Amino acid sequence: MRTTGNAGDAARGKSVRKNFMMNALLAMSSFVFPIITFPYVSRVLGPAGTGRVSFATSVIAYFSMFAQLGIPTYGIRACAKVRDDREALTRTAHELLGINLAMDALSYLLLALALLVVPRLAADRTLIVIISATVLLNSIGMEWLYKALEQYTYITVRSIAFKLVALAAMFLLIHAEGDYVIYGGISIFAASASNLLNFANARRYIDLRRPRGCDWRRHVKPVMIFFGMSCAATVYTNLDALMLGFMTTDVDVGYYNAAVKIKNILVSVVTALGAVLLPRFSYYVEHGQMDEFRRMAQKALRFVLVFASALSVYFALYAPECILFLSGDAFMGSIEPMRFIMPTVLFIGLSNVLGMQILVPLGHERLVLKSEVAGVIVDLILNALLIPRFRATGAAIGTLVAEAAVLAVQYRALRGEVGAFFRTYAWGRLVVGLAVAAAAGYWVKYLSLGSFASLVVSAACFFGAYALFMLWRRDEIVCQTWAQVCAKLRKLRGSG
Repeated sequence: MRTTGNAGDAARGKSVRKNFMMNALLAMSSFVFPIITFPYVSRVLGPAGTGRVSFATSVIAYFSMFAQLGIPTYGIRACAKVRDDREALTRTAHELLGINLAMDALSYLLLALALLVVPRLAADRTLIVIISATVLLNSIGMEWLYKALEQYTYITVRSIAFKLVALAAMFLLIHAEGDYVIYGGISIFAASASNLLNFANARRYIDLRRPRGCDWRRHVKPVMIFFGMSCAATVYTNLDALMLGFMTTDVDVGYYNAAVKIKNILVSVVTALGAVLLPRFSYYVEHGQMDEFRRMAQKALRFVLVFASALSVYFALYAPECILFLSGDAFMGSIEPMRFIMPTVLFIGLSNVLGMQILVPLGHERLVLKSEVAGVIVDLILNALLIPRFRATGAAIGTLVAEAAVLAVQYRALRGEVGAFFRTYAWGRLVVGLAVAAAAGYWVKYLSLGSFASLVVSAACFFGAYALFMLWRRDEIVCQTWAQVCAKLRKLRGSG
């Protein structure tokens, strides 16, 4: 029986908020884990060691992309549509897993050939083989099934538990520059080993015995479209480190990797809401609840604009302090790339909503693919032109322009749907709020504090001033967030 009226809206809102909090907690664990480990690892391994791991990870990303096809995203939508029917869900999950495992076998065969014929890959054969475990683990983990069922509490608890084990292993096992292979193995354990639990736990939601009547062919056409999207996204996400590895040195890859790690942490926080909304948006479209779909889409856009823009500005201003704190003096070459790459936090946040949360549930995957192909072309051309001269900074500029191109193509496709929102949005309030926050936080640079103390004090000043200004100007998202925080505090005080 379908819930209707205000009670249904409240239940859905509560569910979305809970899922968002769980996914935000998961994103925060991805934030805290590198903050704790990367300062130690980068100082022990140096730019060259971390650069080798980053290069090997970028190589395996392409083989994983080939093995996964477009199932990590397509699977969420396909399973969300039938999540109320265990038989149909079981059939869909088995069909997609079968495709994944067949592609895994082919992917490993291609990897073996590449290790034999490409000298640059053969030089890091052991590291690459260890990191390649992620190919199989990602397939059997079926994370798309859990996301379709909105099991974010399980995903979060499981992931944090494995990160804690990996955290201890980092400090116990990594002691010298030559331990970069161990670092690669522990990184894969933290990111993918928990997928073994996913496979064992799947019996709660589907029957592990393969049902009759499975028809994997019905998924081929949509999966190939999502595969194209995955190809484009993986190419321009990993292209920079790959081209740097072939065109420059491991040290340059290490510089770029330090900047990208910080960017990826921030992106994971900003896109936490989007990951939660994809199955919900697909459900709304499938059941014709378009008003609710549009309301949630606009709310997601407001969230990204308010929070991602603040994160981009703050971390661009405080790039030197972030790099010194996280990586040490040896990574000073990461400061300039980090400053150029920070605006992509906002661009990726917006394109995640426009592409993955609006276009995909509406069935316009080809438009998302078109935008990502545009990003690949721009990134490839700019990397080829800029990396030989500017090295890591050139790669950062290429990524910045590529992400802007992706966003521009998606906005053009959706201008009839979201154009009015962007035209009427209070841009002046946002810009002034960011200027006030920057002025409130920038003076800390002149106090000659250590990198960590500077980050703590400046962040308190920057985000405190930003929040107060946006509350004063009655920004919808900030006011709602503040009201929810106050309600939680009152509830805790009352229960105490």
